[in-house]
Amino acid sequence: MSELLLEIISPAKQVFSGQIKSITVPGTKGRFQVLKNHAPIISTFDIGMIRVDLPETTKHFATAGGTIEVLDNKVLVLADSIESSEEIDLDRALRAKERAEKRLAEKSREIDVERAQAALARALNRIKIKETYND
Repeated sequence: MSELLLEIISPAKQVFSGQIKSITVPGTKGRFQVLKNHAPIISTFDIGMIRVDLPETTKHFATAGGTIEVLDNKVLVLADSIESSEEIDLDRALRAKERAEKRLAEKSREIDVERAQAALARALNRIKIKETYND
């Protein structure tokens, strides 16, 4: 029944390896899904949720972006950072959200606004996934 071989790797570890039915990724130009016999592609993805449909269940991952390659029914995800919904520490994500909001509210010249906005986006993504999905 499984259709694709998926490998998800982050700089810290191998996150997932196994047979899947499909994967949905937050592409930089919009979400896209990979099914069996997908055309070969290399693409980037943004902060968001990666959904992996397994033969018996579905897994959800919070990611901060990365690259995906699809070739011959093999999918390789190289994620800048990634964690499954069950691994997300909600308290830590809420604290990160508060810190980012505080930095953005300060409007100091010393604050890197883009970096604070990215931190806020990552925290909000992690909170949403943890509260919505706890696989």
